[in-house]
Amino acid sequence: MGAQLRIYRRRIRSVKATKKITRAMELISASRIVKAQNRVSASTPYANELTRAVSAVATFSNTNHPLTTASENPKRAAVLIITADRGMAGAYSSSAIKEGDGLIAYLRERGLEVNTYLVGRKAVNYYKFRNRPIKNSWSGFSDNPTYANAKEVSDELIGAFITDAQTDINGVDELHIIYTEFVSMITQNPLTKRMLPLEVVESDATPPTGLLPMYEFEPNAGDVLNALLPRYIESRVFNAMLQSAASEHAARRRAMKSATDNAEDLIKSLTRLANAARQAEITQEISEIVGGADALSSSNSGSE
Repeated sequence: MGAQLRIYRRRIRSVKATKKITRAMELISASRIVKAQNRVSASTPYANELTRAVSAVATFSNTNHPLTTASENPKRAAVLIITADRGMAGAYSSSAIKEGDGLIAYLRERGLEVNTYLVGRKAVNYYKFRNRPIKNSWSGFSDNPTYANAKEVSDELIGAFITDAQTDINGVDELHIIYTEFVSMITQNPLTKRMLPLEVVESDATPPTGLLPMYEFEPNAGDVLNALLPRYIESRVFNAMLQSAASEHAARRRAMKSATDNAEDLIKSLTRLANAARQAEITQEISEIVGGADALSSSNSGSE
Protein backbone atom coordinates (compact mmCIF):
# COMPACT_ATOMS: atom_id res chain seq x y z
CA MET A 1 0.00 0.00 0.00
CA GLY A 2 2.89 2.37 0.75
CA ALA A 3 4.32 1.80 -2.74
CA GLN A 4 1.01 2.80 -4.32
CA LEU A 5 0.92 6.01 -2.28
CA ARG A 6 4.44 6.89 -3.43
CA ILE A 7 3.40 6.37 -7.06
CA TYR A 8 0.44 8.74 -6.65
CA ARG A 9 2.60 11.41 -5.02
CA ARG A 10 5.24 11.10 -7.74
CA ARG A 11 2.59 11.52 -10.44
CA ILE A 12 1.14 14.55 -8.66
CA ARG A 13 4.56 16.21 -8.57
CA SER A 14 5.04 15.46 -12.27
CA VAL A 15 1.64 16.88 -13.24
CA LYS A 16 2.24 20.00 -11.13
CA ALA A 17 5.53 20.62 -12.95
CA THR A 18 3.76 20.21 -16.30
CA LYS A 19 1.02 22.57 -15.16
CA LYS A 20 3.60 25.28 -14.39
CA ILE A 21 4.96 24.99 -17.94
CA THR A 22 1.56 25.11 -19.63
CA ARG A 23 0.45 28.00 -17.45
CA ALA A 24 3.59 29.96 -18.29
CA MET A 25 3.13 29.34 -22.03
CA GLU A 26 -0.52 30.39 -21.76
CA LEU A 27 0.45 33.70 -20.16
CA ILE A 28 3.23 34.32 -22.70
CA SER A 29 0.85 33.72 -25.62
CA ALA A 30 -1.81 35.91 -24.02
CA SER A 31 0.68 38.76 -23.66
CA ARG A 32 1.76 38.49 -27.31
CA ILE A 33 -1.70 38.29 -28.85
CA VAL A 34 -2.47 41.98 -28.31
CA LYS A 35 0.69 43.07 -30.12
CA ALA A 36 0.01 40.61 -32.94
CA GLN A 37 -3.57 41.89 -33.28
CA ASN A 38 -2.34 45.47 -33.47
CA ARG A 39 0.11 44.56 -36.22
CA VAL A 40 -2.65 42.83 -38.19
CA SER A 41 -4.95 45.84 -37.78
CA ALA A 42 -2.20 48.17 -39.00
CA SER A 43 -1.27 45.99 -41.98
CA THR A 44 -4.69 45.01 -43.31
CA PRO A 45 -5.90 48.45 -44.55
CA TYR A 46 -2.66 48.98 -46.49
CA ALA A 47 -2.86 45.53 -48.08
CA ASN A 48 -6.53 46.04 -49.00
CA GLU A 49 -5.95 49.48 -50.52
CA LEU A 50 -2.98 48.24 -52.50
CA THR A 51 -5.12 45.35 -53.77
CA ARG A 52 -7.79 47.85 -54.85
CA ALA A 53 -5.17 49.94 -56.65
CA VAL A 54 -3.81 46.96 -58.56
CA SER A 55 -7.35 45.80 -59.31
CA ALA A 56 -8.20 49.24 -60.68
CA VAL A 57 -5.23 49.14 -63.05
CA ALA A 58 -6.13 45.63 -64.16
CA THR A 59 -9.82 46.43 -64.55
CA PHE A 60 -9.84 49.88 -66.13
CA SER A 61 -6.97 49.44 -68.56
CA ASN A 62 -6.89 47.48 -71.80
CA THR A 63 -3.34 46.25 -71.34
CA ASN A 64 -2.69 42.53 -71.57
CA HIS A 65 -0.21 42.17 -68.74
CA PRO A 66 1.13 38.66 -67.97
CA LEU A 67 0.76 39.22 -64.22
CA THR A 68 -3.00 39.81 -64.53
CA THR A 69 -3.80 37.47 -67.42
CA ALA A 70 -4.08 33.74 -66.82
CA SER A 71 -1.99 31.49 -69.04
CA GLU A 72 -3.92 29.63 -71.70
CA ASN A 73 -1.99 26.43 -71.03
CA PRO A 74 -0.77 26.58 -67.40
CA LYS A 75 1.86 23.99 -66.60
CA ARG A 76 3.01 24.62 -63.04
CA ALA A 77 1.74 26.33 -59.87
CA ALA A 78 3.50 27.52 -56.72
CA VAL A 79 1.88 26.95 -53.32
CA LEU A 80 3.06 28.85 -50.23
CA ILE A 81 2.00 27.26 -46.92
CA ILE A 82 2.45 29.23 -43.68
CA THR A 83 2.64 27.26 -40.41
CA ALA A 84 4.31 27.56 -37.00
CA ASP A 85 7.89 26.95 -35.94
CA ARG A 86 6.85 25.49 -32.57
CA GLY A 87 4.17 23.08 -31.47
CA MET A 88 1.71 23.11 -28.57
CA ALA A 89 -0.74 25.19 -30.62
CA GLY A 90 -3.49 22.66 -31.06
CA ALA A 91 -4.54 22.02 -34.66
CA TYR A 92 -3.17 25.33 -35.96
CA SER A 93 -0.36 23.95 -38.14
CA SER A 94 -2.09 20.71 -39.09
CA SER A 95 -5.15 22.63 -40.34
CA ALA A 96 -3.00 24.73 -42.68
CA ILE A 97 -1.13 21.64 -43.89
CA LYS A 98 -4.42 19.84 -44.50
CA GLU A 99 -5.72 22.84 -46.45
CA GLY A 100 -2.52 22.72 -48.50
CA ASP A 101 -2.97 19.02 -49.25
CA GLY A 102 -6.46 19.74 -50.56
CA LEU A 103 -5.25 22.57 -52.79
CA ILE A 104 -2.33 20.54 -54.14
CA ALA A 105 -4.67 17.65 -54.95
CA TYR A 106 -7.00 20.06 -56.79
CA LEU A 107 -4.15 21.59 -58.80
CA ARG A 108 -2.90 18.16 -59.80
CA GLU A 109 -6.39 17.20 -60.91
CA ARG A 110 -6.17 20.17 -63.27
CA GLY A 111 -2.99 18.67 -64.67
CA LEU A 112 -0.58 21.14 -63.04
CA GLU A 113 2.75 20.39 -61.46
CA VAL A 114 3.16 21.92 -57.98
CA ASN A 115 6.20 23.65 -56.49
CA THR A 116 5.79 23.84 -52.72
CA TYR A 117 7.18 26.71 -50.64
CA LEU A 118 6.97 26.37 -46.86
CA VAL A 119 7.12 28.80 -43.93
CA GLY A 120 7.51 27.27 -40.46
CA ARG A 121 9.31 24.20 -39.15
CA LYS A 122 6.07 22.25 -38.68
CA ALA A 123 5.35 22.19 -42.40
CA VAL A 124 9.01 21.56 -43.24
CA ASN A 125 9.24 18.59 -40.87
CA TYR A 126 5.90 17.25 -42.12
CA TYR A 127 7.08 17.27 -45.74
CA LYS A 128 10.56 15.95 -44.97
CA PHE A 129 9.20 13.06 -42.90
CA ARG A 130 7.03 12.01 -45.86
CA ASN A 131 9.80 12.60 -48.42
CA ARG A 132 7.75 15.20 -50.26
CA PRO A 133 9.58 17.66 -52.53
CA ILE A 134 10.16 21.18 -51.18
CA LYS A 135 11.12 23.96 -53.54
CA ASN A 136 12.22 26.31 -50.75
CA SER A 137 11.51 26.87 -47.07
CA TRP A 138 11.91 29.51 -44.36
CA SER A 139 11.71 29.22 -40.58
CA GLY A 140 12.55 30.98 -37.33
CA PHE A 141 10.11 33.90 -37.51
CA SER A 142 6.60 32.43 -37.59
CA ASP A 143 5.47 34.03 -34.29
CA ASN A 144 6.98 37.47 -35.02
CA PRO A 145 7.48 38.04 -38.77
CA THR A 146 9.01 41.22 -40.16
CA TYR A 147 8.56 42.92 -43.51
CA ALA A 148 12.07 41.81 -44.44
CA ASN A 149 10.99 38.19 -43.99
CA ALA A 150 7.95 38.77 -46.19
CA LYS A 151 10.08 40.45 -48.85
CA GLU A 152 12.51 37.55 -48.90
CA VAL A 153 9.68 35.09 -49.47
CA SER A 154 7.96 37.38 -52.00
CA ASP A 155 11.11 37.88 -54.07
CA GLU A 156 11.46 34.12 -54.41
CA LEU A 157 7.82 33.74 -55.48
CA ILE A 158 7.86 36.66 -57.92
CA GLY A 159 11.08 35.37 -59.45
CA ALA A 160 9.41 31.98 -60.00
CA PHE A 161 6.33 33.61 -61.52
CA ILE A 162 8.16 35.77 -64.05
CA THR A 163 10.21 32.76 -65.17
CA ASP A 164 8.80 30.94 -68.18
CA ALA A 165 7.17 27.80 -66.82
CA GLN A 166 7.17 26.14 -70.24
CA THR A 167 10.95 26.08 -70.52
CA ASP A 168 12.20 26.27 -66.91
CA ILE A 169 11.26 23.91 -64.07
CA ASN A 170 11.57 26.81 -61.63
CA GLY A 171 8.91 28.85 -63.43
CA VAL A 172 5.24 28.82 -62.42
CA ASP A 173 2.02 30.06 -64.04
CA GLU A 174 0.01 30.49 -60.83
CA LEU A 175 0.79 31.54 -57.29
CA HIS A 176 -1.36 30.39 -54.34
CA ILE A 177 -0.99 31.11 -50.62
CA ILE A 178 -2.38 29.23 -47.62
CA TYR A 179 -2.47 30.92 -44.23
CA THR A 180 -4.66 31.08 -41.12
CA GLU A 181 -6.98 34.07 -40.86
CA PHE A 182 -7.35 35.56 -37.39
CA VAL A 183 -11.07 36.13 -36.80
CA SER A 184 -11.17 36.25 -33.00
CA MET A 185 -9.55 34.74 -29.93
CA ILE A 186 -11.74 31.67 -30.45
CA THR A 187 -11.91 31.39 -34.24
CA GLN A 188 -9.01 31.07 -36.69
CA ASN A 189 -9.74 29.81 -40.20
CA PRO A 190 -7.23 28.34 -42.69
CA LEU A 191 -7.67 30.12 -46.04
CA THR A 192 -6.54 29.51 -49.60
CA LYS A 193 -6.08 32.45 -51.98
CA ARG A 194 -4.71 32.82 -55.47
CA MET A 195 -2.46 35.85 -55.63
CA LEU A 196 -1.27 35.59 -59.23
CA PRO A 197 -2.64 35.92 -61.83
CA LEU A 198 -4.51 38.64 -60.01
CA GLU A 199 -8.07 37.84 -58.98
CA VAL A 200 -10.03 41.07 -58.95
CA VAL A 201 -12.67 39.46 -56.73
CA GLU A 202 -10.08 39.39 -53.94
CA SER A 203 -10.76 43.05 -53.21
CA ASP A 204 -13.23 43.85 -50.45
CA ALA A 205 -14.34 47.01 -52.24
CA THR A 206 -18.02 47.43 -53.14
CA PRO A 207 -18.57 46.91 -56.90
CA PRO A 208 -19.02 50.28 -58.62
CA THR A 209 -22.41 51.28 -60.01
CA GLY A 210 -23.30 53.74 -62.76
CA LEU A 211 -20.63 55.31 -64.93
CA LEU A 212 -17.15 53.96 -64.34
CA PRO A 213 -14.29 56.41 -63.71
CA MET A 214 -11.72 57.11 -66.40
CA TYR A 215 -8.10 56.47 -65.50
CA GLU A 216 -4.96 57.72 -67.13
CA PHE A 217 -1.82 55.69 -66.53
CA GLU A 218 1.60 57.27 -66.92
CA PRO A 219 3.81 56.29 -68.52
CA ASN A 220 1.50 53.32 -69.30
CA ALA A 221 -0.56 50.67 -67.53
CA GLY A 222 2.09 48.00 -68.03
CA ASP A 223 4.76 50.01 -66.20
CA VAL A 224 2.29 50.82 -63.41
CA LEU A 225 1.55 47.12 -62.98
CA ASN A 226 5.26 46.29 -63.01
CA ALA A 227 5.74 48.75 -60.14
CA LEU A 228 2.62 47.85 -58.12
CA LEU A 229 2.46 44.08 -58.34
CA PRO A 230 5.71 43.29 -56.45
CA ARG A 231 4.51 45.53 -53.63
CA TYR A 232 1.11 43.89 -53.84
CA ILE A 233 2.66 40.44 -53.35
CA GLU A 234 4.88 41.67 -50.52
CA SER A 235 1.98 43.31 -48.68
CA ARG A 236 -0.24 40.25 -49.10
CA VAL A 237 2.44 37.84 -47.93
CA PHE A 238 3.29 40.08 -44.97
CA ASN A 239 -0.37 40.41 -43.98
CA ALA A 240 -0.80 36.63 -44.27
CA MET A 241 2.23 36.10 -42.00
CA LEU A 242 0.85 38.56 -39.44
CA GLN A 243 -2.58 36.90 -39.55
CA SER A 244 -0.94 33.51 -39.07
CA ALA A 245 1.21 34.77 -36.18
CA ALA A 246 -1.84 36.13 -34.36
CA SER A 247 -3.68 32.87 -35.02
CA GLU A 248 -0.72 30.88 -33.72
CA HIS A 249 -0.64 32.81 -30.43
CA ALA A 250 -4.41 32.48 -30.01
CA ALA A 251 -4.34 28.75 -30.77
CA ARG A 252 -1.41 28.17 -28.39
CA ARG A 253 -3.10 30.15 -25.61
CA ARG A 254 -6.29 28.12 -26.01
CA ALA A 255 -4.40 24.82 -26.13
CA MET A 256 -2.28 25.68 -23.08
CA LYS A 257 -5.33 26.82 -21.11
CA SER A 258 -7.01 23.50 -21.89
CA ALA A 259 -3.85 21.64 -20.83
CA THR A 260 -3.67 23.64 -17.59
CA ASP A 261 -7.32 22.91 -16.80
CA ASN A 262 -6.79 19.21 -17.52
CA ALA A 263 -3.72 19.20 -15.26
CA GLU A 264 -5.76 20.71 -12.42
CA ASP A 265 -8.46 18.06 -12.87
CA LEU A 266 -5.83 15.31 -12.93
CA ILE A 267 -4.17 16.65 -9.77
CA LYS A 268 -7.53 16.63 -7.97
CA SER A 269 -8.21 13.07 -9.11
CA LEU A 270 -4.74 11.84 -8.09
CA THR A 271 -5.03 13.64 -4.74
CA ARG A 272 -8.28 11.80 -4.01
CA LEU A 273 -6.68 8.50 -4.94
CA ALA A 274 -3.64 9.28 -2.78
CA ASN A 275 -5.86 10.19 0.17
CA ALA A 276 -7.82 6.97 -0.31
CA ALA A 277 -4.58 4.96 -0.44
CA ARG A 278 -3.26 6.73 2.67
CA GLN A 279 -6.54 6.10 4.52
CA ALA A 280 -6.43 2.45 3.54
CA GLU A 281 -2.83 2.23 4.75
CA ILE A 282 -3.76 3.82 8.11
CA THR A 283 -6.74 1.48 8.45
CA GLN A 284 -4.55 -1.52 7.73
CA GLU A 285 -1.97 -0.38 10.30
CA ILE A 286 -4.68 0.09 12.93
CA SER A 287 -6.10 -3.35 12.14
CA GLU A 288 -2.64 -4.90 12.48
CA ILE A 289 -2.07 -3.12 15.83
CA VAL A 290 -5.47 -4.23 17.16
CA GLY A 291 -4.89 -7.77 15.90
CA GLY A 292 -1.46 -7.87 17.52
CA ALA A 293 -2.85 -6.57 20.82
CA ASP A 294 -5.60 -9.21 20.78
CA ALA A 295 -3.10 -11.93 20.04
CA LEU A 296 -0.82 -10.74 22.87
CA SER A 297 -3.76 -10.55 25.29
CA SER A 298 -4.88 -14.07 24.34
CA SER A 299 -1.38 -15.47 24.85
CA ASN A 300 -1.06 -13.83 28.27
CA SER A 301 -4.44 -15.26 29.37
CA GLY A 302 -3.43 -18.77 28.26
CA SER A 303 -0.16 -18.67 30.15
CA GLU A 304 -1.94 -17.84 33.39
